[in-house]
Amino acid sequence: MSSDSGKTEKLASALRKSGIRVTRQRIALLGVLADANDHPDAVELHERAKAVEPSVSLATVYRTLSVLESEGVVHRHAFEGGGARFETTHEEHHDHILDVDTGEVIEFQSDKIEQLQDEIARELGYEVVHHRLELYCRKKI
Repeated sequence: MSSDSGKTEKLASALRKSGIRVTRQRIALLGVLADANDHPDAVELHERAKAVEPSVSLATVYRTLSVLESEGVVHRHAFEGGGARFETTHEEHHDHILDVDTGEVIEFQSDKIEQLQDEIARELGYEVVHHRLELYCRKKI
């Protein structure tokens, strides 16, 4: 595993800011979280972290994720039909497609969608300050 050390340090820094000790167990979790290219749930993160550091407990995973979320460095997603899934925050905004058959989560960015949302909000007298778009899809056969 070759975790992105900059991303791992950003996560560790958020823990320290909250007064949480950065232990071996948490370093293992932060590394797998930084490396994740998918949107794992807490149990998946626990399994991955245990492969690196066998003493990682599920309670540590939940507590650490909660702190990272409150610090704004991790997003919790409550996609329909499943439990909470997690990803580190990105510099750029993106949306998600969820494959309803496989559960796969695909990130995408569309300038057209962003422009259309801004246009609709403006027409109704609003300004978009935040949004989340999830498309639940099935591959065409």
